[in-house]
Amino acid sequence: MKYYIIAGEPSGDLHGSNLMKGIMAKDPEAQIRFWGGDLMAAVGGTLVCHYRDTAVMGVWDVLTHLPKIRRNFALCRKDILDNRPDVLILIDYPGFNLPMAEFAHKNGIRVFYYIAPKTWASKEYRVKKIRKVVDRLYTIFPFETEYFKRFGIDVHYCGNPTMDAIAERHDAEESLSDFCSRTSLNPNLPIVALLAGSRQGELKYNLPAMLREADSHPECQFVIAGAPSFTAADYEHYIAGHNVKLVFNETYQLLRQAKCAIVTSGTATLETALLNCPQIVLYLMWGGGFSDFMAKKVFIKVPYISLVNLNLHRTAVEELFQKAYTPTRMHDLLNDLLSDTPYRAKMLEDYAELQSIIGLPGCSSRAAEDMVNSLLSDK
Repeated sequence: MKYYIIAGEPSGDLHGSNLMKGIMAKDPEAQIRFWGGDLMAAVGGTLVCHYRDTAVMGVWDVLTHLPKIRRNFALCRKDILDNRPDVLILIDYPGFNLPMAEFAHKNGIRVFYYIAPKTWASKEYRVKKIRKVVDRLYTIFPFETEYFKRFGIDVHYCGNPTMDAIAERHDAEESLSDFCSRTSLNPNLPIVALLAGSRQGELKYNLPAMLREADSHPECQFVIAGAPSFTAADYEHYIAGHNVKLVFNETYQLLRQAKCAIVTSGTATLETALLNCPQIVLYLMWGGGFSDFMAKKVFIKVPYISLVNLNLHRTAVEELFQKAYTPTRMHDLLNDLLSDTPYRAKMLEDYAELQSIIGLPGCSSRAAEDMVNSLLSDK
């Protein structure tokens, strides 16, 4: 059968690559075209467009890149019609993927949505469109499964693909000494991992706050996990003059060996928790107090911004969002995590509960099997 997959971000590329492996295992004759990245390309199929050429963040980015966005939509619509897949599989990225779902639906192409849009957090109006144009919706958290069921949507929960990615990471059992030797780090200094996001806007607002902590903790080594959407050049003007290291393709390994981490809110907060690395969640953006007010009163419909707290329904990790961030608050929290405090111990206990909620690896394979079987039943 013919599959068309769209992933618009690094996390989508990662989970898309594992889903592709599952599809190919269940359907050896699978023909796959996709929008994604290097990880999906390494699995096989035909790469139509790399996510580096599609990613935009925020209203200003959208306005300044409208011609490029229109070209991408036109390219995608034409390519889908030219190839007429049996199914369009969409991975998160709702700003682009929901219009493509509507287009495919109008043209008689089945639509599966893998990793549902986070309408439970904001833009709930999108639920109506999902119910209308998506044939099968796959969720990755138990709480969002119940949320979508309330709207009468055909929901399928197969687990969380982050567990698959963590289980399949390279050098999973290596020692701290081996990791430091391989990455030119000092095994005698505590490691603080910095995950500053995968978009330019996130880097611009969050990394400087993280680097201030690096300057005030010379007894530690601060290490930036380079995002796959960036190169070293993207970080150079930020880190010049700061005592930090930069590593690429080592995020899971870094988190596994780090004493703690400062993490820009997103999927990375869940990954950090599942790898048992105590963390501080940071999210800063343009607009200061105005953005803080608008986000909390208008756009964000949930009480937390981190996936850790959302799944546990309580504050397990501190969230420094906009006005909640101050250098002093960050400094105090980091000191607590660098020592063997009750605060650190309680966070690790909460992580164990989170892992029981998320469940075991195998999500990608289970979702792929469900997708293939569903398509075969319609033949």
